[in-house]
Amino acid sequence: MKVLAVADSDSYLKWAACLLRDLPAGCESELAVVRTPITPSPAQIHAAVAGSAADPPVLSARALRRAAERFRPDVVLVACTGPVVDVLTADVLTGLRPRPVFVSGLPGISVPATEKAWLFRSGCDLFVLHSGREVEEFSEIGARLGGGGQIGLARLPFLRGDAEIAATGPRDRVVFATQAKVPKRREERERVLLALAELAGRRPDLDVVVKLRALDTERQTHNERYHYQRLWQSLAEEGRVRAEAVRFAVGPMHEHLAHATGFVTVSSTAALEAIAQKVPLLVLSDFGVGAEMINLVFEDSGLLGTLDDLSAGRFLHPDDAWCKVNYFHPGGESDWVSRMVSLVGKARSGRLAPAMSLLEGPEYTIARRRARMRVEVPPNMLRVGYRAKRRMRRYLKGFGRP
Repeated sequence: MKVLAVADSDSYLKWAACLLRDLPAGCESELAVVRTPITPSPAQIHAAVAGSAADPPVLSARALRRAAERFRPDVVLVACTGPVVDVLTADVLTGLRPRPVFVSGLPGISVPATEKAWLFRSGCDLFVLHSGREVEEFSEIGARLGGGGQIGLARLPFLRGDAEIAATGPRDRVVFATQAKVPKRREERERVLLALAELAGRRPDLDVVVKLRALDTERQTHNERYHYQRLWQSLAEEGRVRAEAVRFAVGPMHEHLAHATGFVTVSSTAALEAIAQKVPLLVLSDFGVGAEMINLVFEDSGLLGTLDDLSAGRFLHPDDAWCKVNYFHPGGESDWVSRMVSLVGKARSGRLAPAMSLLEGPEYTIARRRARMRVEVPPNMLRVGYRAKRRMRRYLKGFGRP
């Protein structure tokens, strides 16, 4: 079985690279990055595929089509933000022969399930999710809206089972994992940094690290208006913190966790990595708990704490019952690979009907055209008139990237 994986941003690239490593023995795979405005930097690409033989190429949409025609995949894993998934499956990669199975999914915590995520991926044959709760919520959306293909359950591939990764040195690090979208306000982010500075002052034996998703000059899946490193520099210039009290770093999260004695986040999938590596942690609740803060899933987890807990160095352990329902289900319950293999068998025999995309029809033409322009701007599309552009902007106001 041949699998072509396509990613468009740092978080989706990491997810795709990890998922490919979980394929059955004997599978042949290729990985590529499609060029969009959120294409990760070379350093981000290298970090996302750490351990791979080579970094994947960054391809235009046309080059991606040619690569797919040359490789002739049985499966295309479309590991991309929603609008790009839709454009690739409905336009760029449509009509491939032999007919591949299109697989998509979401790279991290997807609670609560959203209609937008389902709509954009409704043209895929298999939607990969990572907990029983996510499967239940998206199944309800699929039953209500229609469209789409099957839903498969996987274990988040970077959780590395329940085994703790051995540290090569002392566990003397507290790691704060940033999240681009939350908290939104500058003063809220400054409060987090001030609590980290207070912890560093109280515990000089600790190495307090802000683990960045990207440097200030790099792109992410979501835009980050107030970058933590920039805010820290401002606080230091104002004399509110010691410049050297906190360290900023990038690189694979598992390497930082291997040295961690504590972990903290407002909302990050990395919290699940900390649980897997048995690192005590905090999910900050000071700014609210809910869908807007992307931390609703941590209700009843036993992990919600405050900035006061952080500054005092108090970290928590998760509730076992919560873990089983949320991302730590037994490996035998994962069925995405068996579903994918079954779909490939149907595709090879000509019995696989295309998944019904809910984004077909004239009312979605402008949105799809705008999304196509994010992937590639053919010369004929540079002539879109001013009024048409205004209509697109109005139609796409609040156009997200789930």
